[in-house]
Amino acid sequence: MSKTNRILPDTPWKAQSVWSLERKSLIMLLFGLAWFWVGEAMLVLANLGATPWAVFAQGLAQQFDVNIGVTTFLISVGVMLLWMPLHLRVGLGTLANMVVIALVFGLVVKFVPAPSAESWFLRGILCVGGVVVIGVAATLYLTCHMGAGPRDGLMVGLCHKTGWRVGVVRTLLESTVCGVGWLFGGTVGLGTLLFAFGVGWVVQFCLLFLERWFAK
Repeated sequence: MSKTNRILPDTPWKAQSVWSLERKSLIMLLFGLAWFWVGEAMLVLANLGATPWAVFAQGLAQQFDVNIGVTTFLISVGVMLLWMPLHLRVGLGTLANMVVIALVFGLVVKFVPAPSAESWFLRGILCVGGVVVIGVAATLYLTCHMGAGPRDGLMVGLCHKTGWRVGVVRTLLESTVCGVGWLFGGTVGLGTLLFAFGVGWVVQFCLLFLERWFAK
């Protein structure tokens, strides 16, 4: 078994290459990416704290007095540069990640009404549900083997390099950028901490499930 497959198991929707146009792989890629950003939108609607990378972008925006969209883009570029020593490849999934982000995330936040501030139960469900949805969706699109988004690619590359589990690497990444973002002035909430320390283990559980299911 290859080193890559020890991190991401083979699935029926695995593409032959990162630029493959196979129907089954494309459908699962777009499905996973769409739900990934539905999960992100759920966290925004819950209003209990942004994701760690958003906190990082927010903190940098305050430090340099620029729009958060600018810092988000610059962070993506910086993370992509970190791919070079990890020997990661840009693929169709990488580019699709950037496009679907703007489309699905923007539409859900714009057209789905957020619960009132007093609806703590509903906000809590959105918060926890968002973390779970993001973890499951990330697993689906990563196992297409068509190239990860900048942040997920860094996670997979570090797993290859260190041999550590996805849950450990993802938690270290999210908590680090969250802490730096908070020091720079970003806003941290319950949702931020839940995402930072929970999403990696959701991904880890889903990967183990797929590995065992398709190993039968």
